Amino acid sequence: MNQYVTGAMIKRLREEKNITQSQLAERMNVSDKTISKWETGRGYPDISLIEPLAKNLGVSLIELFAGEDVLNTNKAFNMLRMKYYVCPICSNVIQSSGEAVISCCGIVLPTLEAESNDEEHHVCIERIDDEYYVKISHEMSKTHYISFIAAVKDDGYEIKKLYPESNAEAYFKVSRTKHILFYCNQHGLFRVAVK
Repeated sequence: MNQYVTGAMIKRLREEKNITQSQLAERMNVSDKTISKWETGRGYPDISLIEPLAKNLGVSLIELFAGEDVLNTNKAFNMLRMKYYVCPICSNVIQSSGEAVISCCGIVLPTLEAESNDEEHHVCIERIDDEYYVKISHEMSKTHYISFIAAVKDDGYEIKKLYPESNAEAYFKVSRTKHILFYCNQHGLFRVAVK
């Protein structure tokens, strides 16, 4: 059941809402035996019942499909808690201000964890007047490239999308920039503090 809707999640969410199987079954216009089958993995909800099921359980469709609900703890909007996602199919770059379940091209995207840059991902940050010139010494071919470079500020972020066979470089305003992030399509997300 893990590839569709997990029975364990249905049961957990139902119990958290203090709803019995019979009560959920009545709301869904199905039998309580049907709810039991879903929760024990002996059956799947019909696709036409997924949206009402999510609504009755108080979660989004994506959360129900992902098998986990999202609690956003970044209510004060700390920029260091920003989450980044990159679609491996279309290279879409998606950013959220906290925990989320993000889907693109039919797949749920994992949250990217930023690492410190390494020798293979050397970054040169040069201040030129009121801008930072960021250059990454990295292969830029169709199969291995830097997808984006972003300047994370204490009040927002600025992102530059890059394309294979272009240069891995960008300019960002100095004002309030705290970190530079960049994403290698083969090695993941990297973070460099700006001094």
